Amino acid sequence: MEDALDYYKEVVFERYADFNGRSRRAEFWYFYMVHMLIIIGMAMIGPRINIGFYIVGIAVYTVLTVIPTLAVTIRRLHDTEKSGWWYFISFIPIVGSIILIVFLATEGTYGTNLYGEDPKEEEYYLEEHH
Repeated sequence: MEDALDYYKEVVFERYADFNGRSRRAEFWYFYMVHMLIIIGMAMIGPRINIGFYIVGIAVYTVLTVIPTLAVTIRRLHDTEKSGWWYFISFIPIVGSIILIVFLATEGTYGTNLYGEDPKEEEYYLEEHH
């Protein structure tokens, strides 16, 4: 199984602005975990080194990762057979964020759905034939 850094690199470098298709739970949650660890690490180390460097660094990192973060979230919603427009439910204070987290944590639909092939089937196929 791929580790968290592999999923992070795939989301950020290989599927940067790919809003099509589906992303399984592991891809989304491992990406998000590494993403948050980077932000927390920058928040802990940055101000101790140089506050100006920290502010610029966190701003640059945020700008560079906003598109892949949104893309993987939309692909995750696609895996549960929901439109990416459901992302906007998170703008409803508290309740909307809870609903979005439930959607993101829900297992994807089995087999091909409106948004593409099942990413789990692709993984099993690759494992069996390579």
